Amino acid sequence: MITGVDHIELVVRDVEQFVALFEKMGFEVVLRTPHHGGSAEVKLPGEGQTIFELHTVEGEENPGMNHIAFVCDDIQATYEALSKQGIAFAKPPHLVPATGRVLANFRDPDGWRLQLVDKRRSTEVKEDSRPEQGRGSDVYRVKPPVS
Repeated sequence: MITGVDHIELVVRDVEQFVALFEKMGFEVVLRTPHHGGSAEVKLPGEGQTIFELHTVEGEENPGMNHIAFVCDDIQATYEALSKQGIAFAKPPHLVPATGRVLANFRDPDGWRLQLVDKRRSTEVKEDSRPEQGRGSDVYRVKPPVS
């Protein structure tokens, strides 16, 4: 079942301005990708901190919260249990190669997107072959600063 919040995605006009703001507040950058037109993941130092995924406004999106992602121990079991309770998912759990997350999306009663994320995040970030993501992605993980 769901055990916590994995990340909260914010759609922003300028990712770098938001990264600078979050860094001033003590957050660290843990991942940068070309995902969604340019993306950065930031979190407070320490284990178990919630990630804020910041990505650039695309198409008809509006700046603001895009979704909340809930972490679960076993995404397939959680997906099946919630499906049996009548929650409709866009599609079964699937890997997003640009971020290394296995996830499944669904909507709340008002239409906001919610997401399940398996706690076992892939350590290998792979090329995302979807056309909107491009090929030969320059995804990389950011190493924490040396103390």
